[in-house]
Amino acid sequence: MVKVERRIVKGKTYYYLEHSVRKEGKVSKKRFYLGKELPKDLEKRKVEFLNEVYKEKWFTEFDELKKAHAKKESDLPPSAKDKQLQQFSIRFTYDSNRIEGSTLSLKETADLLERGVTPREKPVQDVKEAEAHDELFKEMLDYKKDLSLSTVLYWHKKLLEATKLDIAGVVRRHQVRISRSKFVPPLAVEVEPMLSDFFKWYEKSRVKLHPAELAALVHLKFVTIHPFADGNGRISRLLMNFVLNKHGFPMLNIHYANRNSYYNALERAQVKENDSIFLNWFFKRYKKELERF
Repeated sequence: MVKVERRIVKGKTYYYLEHSVRKEGKVSKKRFYLGKELPKDLEKRKVEFLNEVYKEKWFTEFDELKKAHAKKESDLPPSAKDKQLQQFSIRFTYDSNRIEGSTLSLKETADLLERGVTPREKPVQDVKEAEAHDELFKEMLDYKKDLSLSTVLYWHKKLLEATKLDIAGVVRRHQVRISRSKFVPPLAVEVEPMLSDFFKWYEKSRVKLHPAELAALVHLKFVTIHPFADGNGRISRLLMNFVLNKHGFPMLNIHYANRNSYYNALERAQVKENDSIFLNWFFKRYKKELERF
C-alpha cells in the first residue's frame, strides 16, 4: 500500500510517497519525492508511483515466465495442446463454479465434461452450469474482437440461460448483497453508468497497462460493479482470462482451496477503495501459478 510520508528537516517540510516491497525474504522501501507541499493530483501520482514499483518487481518476471511458457508450448504437438487446454477448462470450470456454490466434485466435473457422464444425485442446475461454463470458456478463447458490453451480456446469457433464463444476459434492476461480505454493491441505478465508465476505462487502459495488471483490474472493477443478479464472479474470472489469453499470457485458475485469501483480497480492496490490495494478491498468486509450469 502506498503511504504519504511527511518529513521535517531543519524546520522545512518535505513529502514523499513510500511503498514497502518484499523480495527474496527481504523488505525494502521505495520512495518518491512529491515536494514541499502535497500536489493536487496526489491520487494520480500514487498510481504512477505504484506502476513503477510493479514494473520493477513483477512485470519483468511475468514477461520472462511468458517466454518460458511460450517455448514449452511450441514444443508440444497439437493433440497435447488440446488435452492441456481441456484439462485447464475442467479445472477452471470446477473451481470457478465451486467458489459460487456448485456441489460437483472435480472428478464429477471431469467425468461430465470429458465423458458426458452425468453425476447421480446432484442438482441439475450445477450440471447444466458446468456444461455451459466449459462451452463458454472455449468459445471465449476463439473470440477475436475485444471486450464490449454487448459481448459480456452475450457471455452472461450463455452461462445462465439453461438455469436462470429470467436474469441471463440482463443487467440487474434491483439491489443485491454478497453473503458474508462487508462490501455492498452499487445501487441498481448506478450500474449502467458504471458499466459505461468501465468500458471507457478499458479502451484507454488496454494499450497502456501491462496485461497482468489489466487482467487483475478488469476482474476487480467488473465484480465490484456487480452488474448481474448472479454470475458476477464467474464472468469476472472469464474476463480476466480473456485478457491474459488475448495478450499471449498463460491463464490463471483461482482455486477453490484458496478462496478465503481471494475473498479477503477482493473485499479489502472494495471496502478500502484501494486497487493495490487486490493487485498485490493477484500478482503473488499469478507468479506462483506460472512458476508451477
